[in-house]
Amino acid sequence: MASIRDIGKLFVFIVGGLVAIIVGSFMIRGTMHMWDNVDDEKKDTGNRTKK
Repeated sequence: MASIRDIGKLFVFIVGGLVAIIVGSFMIRGTMHMWDNVDDEKKDTGNRTKK
């Protein structure tokens, strides 16, 4: 039978992995959003000068 310490280590490992996946996905989304904003700002300034 597994000891409580082993179960605790497994639980921390699973929770830590889920947190790492969630934080990583937000970092990737933020980076992609930052790249999109750079392109949008260039397009917006181009459109504003034409109008």
